[in-house]
Amino acid sequence: MSMDAIQLHGVSRQYGSGSGDGVVTALDRVSLSFPAGTFTAVMGPSGSGKSTLLQCAAGLDRPTSGSVTVGGTDLTELSETGLTRLRREHIGFVFQAFNLLPSLTAEQNVALPLRLAGRRPAKARVREVLDQVGLGGRTRHRPAELSGGQQQRVALARALITRPEVLFGDEPTGALDSRTGRAVLKLLRGMVDSQGQTVVMVTHDPVAASYADRVVFLVDGRVAGEAAGAGADGIAARMTGLEGAPC
Repeated sequence: MSMDAIQLHGVSRQYGSGSGDGVVTALDRVSLSFPAGTFTAVMGPSGSGKSTLLQCAAGLDRPTSGSVTVGGTDLTELSETGLTRLRREHIGFVFQAFNLLPSLTAEQNVALPLRLAGRRPAKARVREVLDQVGLGGRTRHRPAELSGGQQQRVALARALITRPEVLFGDEPTGALDSRTGRAVLKLLRGMVDSQGQTVVMVTHDPVAASYADRVVFLVDGRVAGEAAGAGADGIAARMTGLEGAPC
Protein backbone atom coordinates (compact mmCIF):
# COMPACT_ATOMS: atom_id res chain seq x y z
CA MET A 1 0.00 0.00 0.00
CA SER A 2 1.12 3.53 -0.76
CA MET A 3 1.72 5.71 2.29
CA ASP A 4 0.53 9.30 2.36
CA ALA A 5 3.20 11.90 1.73
CA ILE A 6 0.86 14.68 2.93
CA GLN A 7 -2.24 14.68 5.09
CA LEU A 8 -4.53 17.62 5.82
CA HIS A 9 -7.07 17.18 8.63
CA GLY A 10 -9.82 19.78 9.02
CA VAL A 11 -7.60 22.59 7.74
CA SER A 12 -9.08 26.08 7.78
CA ARG A 13 -7.30 29.33 6.93
CA GLN A 14 -8.84 32.68 7.71
CA TYR A 15 -7.47 36.13 7.02
CA GLY A 16 -8.43 39.29 8.83
CA SER A 17 -9.74 39.81 12.33
CA GLY A 18 -13.02 40.29 14.07
CA SER A 19 -16.15 38.78 12.64
CA GLY A 20 -18.46 39.14 9.67
CA ASP A 21 -17.06 41.05 6.70
CA GLY A 22 -13.69 41.50 8.41
CA VAL A 23 -12.78 37.81 8.04
CA VAL A 24 -12.08 36.00 4.78
CA THR A 25 -12.17 32.19 4.89
CA ALA A 26 -9.75 30.93 2.23
CA LEU A 27 -9.93 27.27 3.35
CA ASP A 28 -12.87 25.77 5.20
CA ARG A 29 -12.24 22.49 7.07
CA VAL A 30 -10.38 20.76 4.24
CA SER A 31 -9.32 17.14 4.75
CA LEU A 32 -7.20 15.56 2.02
CA SER A 33 -4.51 12.91 1.63
CA PHE A 34 -1.82 12.84 -1.05
CA PRO A 35 -0.34 9.34 -1.45
CA ALA A 36 3.41 9.05 -1.95
CA GLY A 37 4.50 8.52 -5.53
CA THR A 38 1.44 10.15 -7.08
CA PHE A 39 0.74 13.27 -9.14
CA THR A 40 -2.19 15.42 -7.95
CA ALA A 41 -3.54 18.54 -9.65
CA VAL A 42 -5.56 21.09 -7.69
CA MET A 43 -8.09 23.17 -9.63
CA GLY A 44 -10.93 25.56 -8.94
CA PRO A 45 -12.38 28.94 -9.86
CA SER A 46 -10.51 32.12 -9.00
CA GLY A 47 -10.56 32.66 -5.23
CA SER A 48 -11.37 29.03 -4.46
CA GLY A 49 -8.37 28.59 -2.15
CA LYS A 50 -5.99 26.69 -4.45
CA SER A 51 -2.84 28.65 -3.62
CA THR A 52 -3.73 28.81 0.08
CA LEU A 53 -4.08 25.03 0.11
CA LEU A 54 -0.66 24.68 -1.50
CA GLN A 55 0.96 27.12 0.91
CA CYS A 56 -0.51 25.40 3.97
CA ALA A 57 0.41 21.92 2.69
CA ALA A 58 3.96 23.05 1.98
CA GLY A 59 4.49 24.80 5.30
CA LEU A 60 4.68 28.28 3.74
CA ASP A 61 1.59 29.36 5.66
CA ARG A 62 0.10 28.16 8.92
CA PRO A 63 -3.55 27.09 9.05
CA THR A 64 -5.89 28.85 11.45
CA SER A 65 -7.09 25.44 12.61
CA GLY A 66 -6.55 21.79 11.72
CA SER A 67 -3.30 19.94 11.09
CA VAL A 68 -0.91 19.32 8.21
CA THR A 69 1.41 16.31 8.21
CA VAL A 70 4.31 15.89 5.78
CA GLY A 71 6.25 12.64 5.88
CA GLY A 72 4.83 11.87 9.32
CA THR A 73 5.77 15.27 10.79
CA ASP A 74 2.99 17.54 12.03
CA LEU A 75 3.86 20.98 10.67
CA THR A 76 1.58 22.75 13.11
CA GLU A 77 3.80 21.63 16.00
CA LEU A 78 7.03 22.98 14.50
CA SER A 79 8.70 26.27 15.33
CA GLU A 80 9.54 28.68 12.49
CA THR A 81 13.10 27.36 12.56
CA GLY A 82 11.83 23.79 12.39
CA LEU A 83 9.52 24.65 9.51
CA THR A 84 12.36 26.29 7.58
CA ARG A 85 14.55 23.22 8.08
CA LEU A 86 11.79 20.86 6.99
CA ARG A 87 11.09 22.88 3.84
CA ARG A 88 14.77 22.94 2.93
CA GLU A 89 15.28 19.23 3.46
CA HIS A 90 11.99 17.61 2.46
CA ILE A 91 10.03 19.94 0.16
CA GLY A 92 10.69 21.30 -3.33
CA PHE A 93 8.97 24.27 -4.98
CA VAL A 94 8.42 25.25 -8.60
CA PHE A 95 6.50 28.42 -9.36
CA GLN A 96 5.17 30.19 -12.44
CA ALA A 97 7.89 32.81 -12.01
CA PHE A 98 11.14 30.88 -12.32
CA ASN A 99 12.80 32.94 -9.52
CA LEU A 100 16.32 32.31 -10.83
CA LEU A 101 19.14 34.67 -9.87
CA PRO A 102 20.24 36.32 -13.14
CA SER A 103 23.89 36.63 -12.17
CA LEU A 104 24.30 32.91 -11.44
CA THR A 105 24.82 30.09 -13.91
CA ALA A 106 22.39 27.19 -14.16
CA GLU A 107 24.55 25.00 -11.92
CA GLN A 108 24.99 27.82 -9.39
CA ASN A 109 21.23 28.41 -9.26
CA VAL A 110 20.64 24.70 -8.75
CA ALA A 111 23.21 24.51 -5.94
CA LEU A 112 21.77 27.55 -4.12
CA PRO A 113 19.36 25.69 -1.75
CA LEU A 114 22.23 23.57 -0.45
CA ARG A 115 24.46 26.60 0.05
CA LEU A 116 21.69 28.42 1.92
CA ALA A 117 21.40 25.37 4.18
CA GLY A 118 25.12 25.55 4.90
CA ARG A 119 25.93 22.44 2.89
CA ARG A 120 28.58 22.13 0.24
CA PRO A 121 26.94 20.94 -2.98
CA ALA A 122 28.61 18.04 -4.74
CA LYS A 123 29.28 18.89 -8.38
CA ALA A 124 28.26 15.39 -9.38
CA ARG A 125 24.84 15.83 -7.74
CA VAL A 126 24.29 19.21 -9.42
CA ARG A 127 25.16 17.71 -12.80
CA GLU A 128 22.92 14.73 -12.07
CA VAL A 129 19.78 16.83 -11.57
CA LEU A 130 20.58 19.03 -14.57
CA ASP A 131 20.99 15.88 -16.66
CA GLN A 132 17.70 14.65 -15.21
CA VAL A 133 15.86 17.69 -16.63
CA GLY A 134 17.73 17.56 -19.95
CA LEU A 135 20.11 20.46 -19.36
CA GLY A 136 23.42 18.68 -18.94
CA GLY A 137 24.91 20.79 -21.71
CA ARG A 138 23.74 24.13 -20.30
CA THR A 139 25.35 24.08 -16.86
CA ARG A 140 27.31 27.31 -17.33
CA HIS A 141 24.55 29.30 -19.03
CA ARG A 142 22.93 32.19 -17.16
CA PRO A 143 19.13 32.64 -17.21
CA ALA A 144 19.27 35.31 -19.94
CA GLU A 145 20.98 32.76 -22.20
CA LEU A 146 18.19 30.19 -21.71
CA SER A 147 14.67 29.94 -23.10
CA GLY A 148 11.65 30.11 -20.79
CA GLY A 149 11.31 26.34 -20.86
CA GLN A 150 14.98 25.87 -20.06
CA GLN A 151 14.74 28.32 -17.17
CA GLN A 152 11.79 26.37 -15.76
CA ARG A 153 13.85 23.20 -16.06
CA VAL A 154 16.63 24.86 -14.06
CA ALA A 155 14.03 25.81 -11.43
CA LEU A 156 12.85 22.20 -11.40
CA ALA A 157 16.40 20.91 -10.97
CA ARG A 158 16.91 23.39 -8.12
CA ALA A 159 13.78 22.00 -6.45
CA LEU A 160 15.06 18.44 -6.84
CA ILE A 161 18.61 18.98 -5.57
CA THR A 162 17.68 18.13 -1.97
CA ARG A 163 15.78 14.96 -3.00
CA PRO A 164 12.49 16.31 -1.62
CA GLU A 165 9.74 14.01 -0.44
CA VAL A 166 7.18 16.28 -2.12
CA LEU A 167 7.45 18.62 -5.10
CA PHE A 168 4.92 21.47 -5.11
CA GLY A 169 4.14 23.43 -8.24
CA ASP A 170 2.09 26.64 -8.35
CA GLU A 171 1.12 27.12 -12.02
CA PRO A 172 4.56 25.78 -13.06
CA THR A 173 3.68 25.93 -16.78
CA GLY A 174 1.65 29.15 -16.62
CA ALA A 175 4.40 31.31 -18.15
CA LEU A 176 5.29 28.81 -20.90
CA ASP A 177 3.92 28.29 -24.38
CA SER A 178 1.84 25.14 -24.84
CA ARG A 179 4.59 23.07 -26.45
CA THR A 180 7.19 23.94 -23.81
CA GLY A 181 4.64 23.50 -21.05
CA ARG A 182 3.86 19.99 -22.24
CA ALA A 183 7.56 19.14 -22.17
CA VAL A 184 7.78 20.23 -18.51
CA LEU A 185 4.61 18.28 -17.66
CA LYS A 186 6.01 15.14 -19.30
CA LEU A 187 9.12 15.60 -17.19
CA LEU A 188 7.04 15.80 -14.01
CA ARG A 189 4.97 12.79 -15.07
CA GLY A 190 8.15 10.82 -15.73
CA MET A 191 9.54 11.67 -12.30
CA VAL A 192 6.42 10.26 -10.68
CA ASP A 193 6.36 7.12 -12.82
CA SER A 194 10.06 6.24 -12.83
CA GLN A 195 11.33 7.68 -9.55
CA GLY A 196 8.31 7.65 -7.26
CA GLN A 197 8.33 11.42 -6.81
CA THR A 198 5.23 12.94 -5.19
CA VAL A 199 3.93 16.00 -7.06
CA VAL A 200 1.15 18.39 -6.06
CA MET A 201 0.40 21.05 -8.67
CA VAL A 202 -2.02 23.97 -8.71
CA THR A 203 -3.16 24.78 -12.24
CA HIS A 204 -6.01 26.41 -14.14
CA ASP A 205 -5.20 24.46 -17.31
CA PRO A 206 -7.22 21.25 -17.97
CA VAL A 207 -4.49 19.97 -20.30
CA ALA A 208 -1.89 20.33 -17.54
CA ALA A 209 -4.24 18.68 -15.04
CA SER A 210 -4.75 15.72 -17.38
CA TYR A 211 -1.14 14.66 -16.73
CA ALA A 212 -2.01 14.03 -13.06
CA ASP A 213 -3.30 10.80 -11.53
CA ARG A 214 -6.00 12.73 -9.72
CA VAL A 215 -7.60 16.17 -9.87
CA VAL A 216 -8.96 17.77 -6.69
CA PHE A 217 -11.54 20.53 -7.24
CA LEU A 218 -12.00 23.39 -4.79
CA VAL A 219 -14.89 25.85 -4.55
CA ASP A 220 -15.12 28.55 -1.88
CA GLY A 221 -12.34 26.94 0.15
CA ARG A 222 -13.95 23.51 0.24
CA VAL A 223 -13.31 20.28 -1.63
CA ALA A 224 -16.00 20.08 -4.32
CA GLY A 225 -15.02 16.69 -5.73
CA GLU A 226 -12.25 14.69 -7.35
CA ALA A 227 -11.57 13.03 -10.68
CA ALA A 228 -9.11 10.22 -11.38
CA GLY A 229 -7.68 9.46 -14.81
CA ALA A 230 -9.75 12.15 -16.52
CA GLY A 231 -8.85 13.65 -19.89
CA ALA A 232 -8.55 17.36 -20.60
CA ASP A 233 -12.07 17.61 -22.07
CA GLY A 234 -13.66 15.95 -19.06
CA ILE A 235 -11.71 18.17 -16.66
CA ALA A 236 -12.67 21.28 -18.63
CA ALA A 237 -16.35 20.28 -18.51
CA ARG A 238 -16.09 19.74 -14.74
CA MET A 239 -14.51 23.16 -14.31
CA THR A 240 -17.21 24.81 -16.41
CA GLY A 241 -19.81 23.27 -14.14
CA LEU A 242 -18.02 24.49 -11.02
CA GLU A 243 -17.61 28.03 -12.33
CA GLY A 244 -21.26 28.17 -13.30
CA ALA A 245 -22.55 26.80 -10.01
CA PRO A 246 -24.36 29.21 -7.69
CA CYS A 247 -22.44 30.41 -4.64
